[in-house]
Amino acid sequence: MTDQTRNDEAQLKALIQEYFDAIYAGDIPRIRQVFHPQCRLFAVIDGKITAFDHDPYMARVAGRPSGASRNDVRQDEIVSLSVASPTTAHARVKDIYAPSHFVNELTFLKEDGRWWIVVKAWHVLS
Repeated sequence: MTDQTRNDEAQLKALIQEYFDAIYAGDIPRIRQVFHPQCRLFAVIDGKITAFDHDPYMARVAGRPSGASRNDVRQDEIVSLSVASPTTAHARVKDIYAPSHFVNELTFLKEDGRWWIVVKAWHVLS
């Protein structure tokens, strides 16, 4: 593993932790710092693939009480992280928005030395 790959993994782990913390807090300005403005988000809702752009997803998160405001238990986990190239990476993470448990597939791109989440696809485990 190269020094650059180790550095990229460290940056990505920090970005994923910020993602966990911002989502739990329901902090839209912080969430905007991890998702690229042109990101796409996907889930199967009522049996149909549903896609969200950046702003509708931010409105969705802003329109619900945060996990922190409800004192929800946190169970954040990085299941896997792979740096595929100098500008692409992928992570599988799990978290909770009570009572639901989620698995999220996150795709990252690096622009001007900074990693962004550009795609999120999630599934409710329970």
